[in-house]
Amino acid sequence: AAISKVPALGWAQIVAYGGFCELSAGSDDWKTGTPGDYGFKVLTSSDPAEKEKKLSAELANGRLAMMAILGMFFQDGLTGSAWGDWALYTASPLRAFEGELGVQA
Repeated sequence: AAISKVPALGWAQIVAYGGFCELSAGSDDWKTGTPGDYGFKVLTSSDPAEKEKKLSAELANGRLAMMAILGMFFQDGLTGSAWGDWALYTASPLRAFEGELGVQA
C-alpha cells in the first residue's frame, strides 16, 4: 500500500539516483574485472590455512546466528515474546514431568 503513495516522479528520482551511484562509482572496476575490490582484505589471508580457518569460523558463526534467531522465533510463537519468561508458559512440553521426581528419587 505504501508503494502506491509514492508519485511517479519520486520513483524516477529513486531510479535515477541508483543509476548515478552504480555508474559513477565503479565504471573502471568493470573494465579491470575487480568490482568490489577496494584494496583491503578483512577475512582473507595470504596463507591458505589461515584463510580456510577464518572463513570456516565465519561460516560457523553465521550458522549459529541463524539457529539463535530461529530459537527466538520459536519462543515468540510459544510465549508471545522473543524475550519472554519461560516460567509464564505453563503449557510447555518441557514441563511434562515437572511434578515427578524421576531419577532424582
